Amino acid sequence: MIHLEMNLSLLFPVLQADLLLLSSSEPLNLIYIETAELDGHACCLQHFIYNITRVSLLNTVLYISGEVRCEPPNNRLDKFTGTLTVRGETFALDNERILLRGCTLRNTEWCFGLVVFGGPDTKLMQNSGKSIFKRTSIDRLMNVLVIFIFGFLAFLCTILSIGNAIWEYQEGNSFITFLPRADGANASLSAFLTFWSYVIILNTVVPISLYVSVEILRLGNSYFIDWDCKMYHVKSNTPAQARTTTLNEELGQIKYIFSDKTGTLTQNIMTFNRCSINGKSYGKSSKSCHRKTEKVDFSWNSLADPKFCFHDHKLVEAVKSGSPEVQAFFRLLALCHTVMPEEKTEGELFYQAQSPDEGALVTAARNFGFVFRSRTPETISLVEMGMPTTYKLLAVLDFNNVRKRMSVIVRSPEGKLTLYCKGADTIIYERLHPSSSKLITTEHLNEYAGEGLRTLALAYKDLDEDEFEKWKERHHEASTTVEDREAKLDTIYEEIEKDLLLLGASAVEDKLQDGVPQTIEQLAKADIKIWVLTGDKQETAENIGACVSFICLSFSQTISNGSHLKLREPYSMFRNARKKMSPESGDEPPIEKSRLLGKKSQVVEDEKVDGEYGLVINGHSLVREIVLLIEKSIYLSSSSILAFALQKDMHLELLRTACMCQTVICCRVTPLQKAQVVELVKKHKKAVTLAIGDGANDVSMIKTAHIGVGISGQEGMQAVLSSDFSFAQFRYLQRLLLVHGRWSYLRMCKFLRYFFYKNFTFTFVHFWYGFFCGFSAQTVYDEWFITLYNLVYAALPVIGLSLFDQDVNDRWSFQYPQLYAPGQLNQYFSKMAFARILLHSCYSSLVLFFIPWAAMCDTVRDDGKEIADYQSFALLAQTCLLIAVSVQLGLDTYYWTAVNQFFLWGSLSVYFAVTFTMYSNGMYLIFTSSFPFIGTARNSLNQPNVWLTIFLTTILCILPVVAKRFLFIQLKPTINDKVRHEVRQAKAVPPPPPRKFPRRRISTRRSGYAFSHARGYGDLVTSGRFLRIPVKSRPALFPHTDTPVADSTPQTYRTIFEEAQSP
Repeated sequence: MIHLEMNLSLLFPVLQADLLLLSSSEPLNLIYIETAELDGHACCLQHFIYNITRVSLLNTVLYISGEVRCEPPNNRLDKFTGTLTVRGETFALDNERILLRGCTLRNTEWCFGLVVFGGPDTKLMQNSGKSIFKRTSIDRLMNVLVIFIFGFLAFLCTILSIGNAIWEYQEGNSFITFLPRADGANASLSAFLTFWSYVIILNTVVPISLYVSVEILRLGNSYFIDWDCKMYHVKSNTPAQARTTTLNEELGQIKYIFSDKTGTLTQNIMTFNRCSINGKSYGKSSKSCHRKTEKVDFSWNSLADPKFCFHDHKLVEAVKSGSPEVQAFFRLLALCHTVMPEEKTEGELFYQAQSPDEGALVTAARNFGFVFRSRTPETISLVEMGMPTTYKLLAVLDFNNVRKRMSVIVRSPEGKLTLYCKGADTIIYERLHPSSSKLITTEHLNEYAGEGLRTLALAYKDLDEDEFEKWKERHHEASTTVEDREAKLDTIYEEIEKDLLLLGASAVEDKLQDGVPQTIEQLAKADIKIWVLTGDKQETAENIGACVSFICLSFSQTISNGSHLKLREPYSMFRNARKKMSPESGDEPPIEKSRLLGKKSQVVEDEKVDGEYGLVINGHSLVREIVLLIEKSIYLSSSSILAFALQKDMHLELLRTACMCQTVICCRVTPLQKAQVVELVKKHKKAVTLAIGDGANDVSMIKTAHIGVGISGQEGMQAVLSSDFSFAQFRYLQRLLLVHGRWSYLRMCKFLRYFFYKNFTFTFVHFWYGFFCGFSAQTVYDEWFITLYNLVYAALPVIGLSLFDQDVNDRWSFQYPQLYAPGQLNQYFSKMAFARILLHSCYSSLVLFFIPWAAMCDTVRDDGKEIADYQSFALLAQTCLLIAVSVQLGLDTYYWTAVNQFFLWGSLSVYFAVTFTMYSNGMYLIFTSSFPFIGTARNSLNQPNVWLTIFLTTILCILPVVAKRFLFIQLKPTINDKVRHEVRQAKAVPPPPPRKFPRRRISTRRSGYAFSHARGYGDLVTSGRFLRIPVKSRPALFPHTDTPVADSTPQTYRTIFEEAQSP
């Protein structure tokens, strides 16, 4: 038994178990909850309790005796099946009697509940994903390379130890006279000791400091994200935040983006824009509203919502003039709904709607003079043009996904019976009376659909008293049936919802977040595929997909509406869809074979597609048939298809079909299914995935993807707290990927290439020197140079390169999103790139050893004295090495800053300053044994031939690099080379393009009935369980204060268009 209570320390208790409601503080067996953590929607819902269990005292609750039988634990958030037996009576249990874990108690002082499922058995936990330690692909590659480097080090040391054994056997006896051997020492022992000596000397080939340097770079690039003012949302005072420092470069390799819809792509704000009444269209198009058009003044209506905006005065004039059609239109909107009103103070109405678009319709009726004021189980109270009016509510024919409409039957104060109905235009048209004209309204609907608005058709019917009484009896009989209740009710509804008269149509705009279409367009140009995974129903998802250009007319091929398939035939459905997209597609998926031991890996290769396609797939619940519909896209529309396709024997077929499509929309998916879809792509595609969402229902997919991005919106901070990166608006995603992600990947790859190059070059010189020192494990450099090389001389320049380098600036990155493609293909750093670095280092080390060796052999100073000694050669070799790798770093630097200049020239200056200091007389006199190279620097570096050798060595080291780059730029330029050439040609930052408003889709496909996320409140309205004693208003704990930041306008989003290039 659980007791939840509201108090000051815990204003909104969050349920920690799945509960069966027994009692609450509300007088009519109600409880108010918020389910944002479950389905991502923050609206307030009502659940009710059986009268048999409703008590008000704790000791009475403890003595309730009964039995609960229910389904086993599962992850179905939308369904609960069970029975409650109390005092010999059995009651059915469904979702309306169950409080799921994660729900938040709202507007209810206390409640009692019986724990049904707890801990991991709760539906929330059944939908939760596993916490995964995320590592980048570069991390995994580095681990493989480090293992290879250890093996390569052992190989080098083995060669040198074998050489030592041969040398000791052939030449060692010549030195026994003045270097006598210890007892038992021989060539084999010398080779063994030499092996371990060279392991110590050549250990610089092992990147010990690499991981530390990598973390420093990632931390710096994370701060750049945090400090980016262009990703700061002024209105909500929310900056971008890198919540992890280990995944920055992976942002430059994203191939698949999995996005939530509500609150992520949209603002979850609906506006009533246009309508068609009696063949006449009212309202302004979205483009017209962007211009400075005068808003309608609703001051004549004291109950109007001050936030409501409309831009056509003709509609107000028609309402005021008493037009019967216009007034009937808004009367329907005020009556036909399941919205719950709340009036805290006189005249201050607040509507609680299960979907914001239904609330928008009721708000529109309110502003045009038909104010929905209150309701009881039997009545609906309106204020019609200032006159209070009460209608008797006789029946609510509620909405569901099959009906795609809802109706109410009311009796007017004059005693007239009327059925009001609203729904998808195709559904309403089928039920119109033959005399009802729909031609003009259809034209208006096509126009609204072309603007991307969500449309509904409105109709009514006057009922005969005797006919209604007979229908009411049949309705009561069906509503009390236990088996197949919904099917029987649908049949009864069909009997009365016919011969309707068309009133008109409404058009509601689901406001997208600023810059969403442009962001998706930019990401598509970067060859990033976007999948939308949403819990909304199919019509809503399709509408948003059309608005943001997910589904567009460029999607070729259509398959006629059609055939119903058995559940056992989804394989043939996927196969037919694949054959339609690619006739050459085989039955077996193209699996890439692993080169290791010839085993097959489960990586599905991409397949060629004829044309562009979009896939809309539904995965809400299990039913017995699948419907295949394709309309400018591929619609695998079924409440079971996704759940079935995610099974082990079908998941590759789903993946193959989906990956052939340019866009995929999965609707009616649970949080667990979201994670399963992400895991499917992550496991079987050689690609990096990103998941973005704003609600708790997105946490599983955020944790599953390689990169998780949380949007701090109106649905809590659960997604942000589970994410790797967070910001306030979806549009910032393009800057995160195309700018910060691409730069981070470019910088990290440059760092790794240069780091391995300088270390291998440094080490290989030791290797070549071993052949000239009798394999005695003598170092070619001064021991102080060996100590300071990676610590001081070569550390800061590569850090500066890796923190500040950029091939082009952010504006050019937006201008050419194709620059993002090399990261997706791992072109900048891979095993092949590592092999090229190895060969380059080998060549450079040969030049750095043999050119100074040949230059110093039998060489004398200007005064005739010899300088061909070990110390002079060591100084020359290390000086050539440092200058050569510094010049190589300069060639790799695209973007010079004061920091880069300071680090590079400062490191060289420090080297010469330290060298002259340590090789001075003073240091030798103070620390004789530690600084034996007395006078070497001043005796060698003042000779012209030494500097000529340094110059020649540097030229020979960089000559192949310069030649290769020149030839490749001329013969096979990359996208980076082309864009950098454009930048040089422009000689300036490109001017910002003119601001344009987002283009609306032009389509004749209209939205379906999409104003309700789930089943409405019809049963609740007629039962009377929603009534409760009005709560006294309390002063706000933190009163809102207007601030300049709060009042400031949102950031202006500038569309980036790619300039046309001449061939």
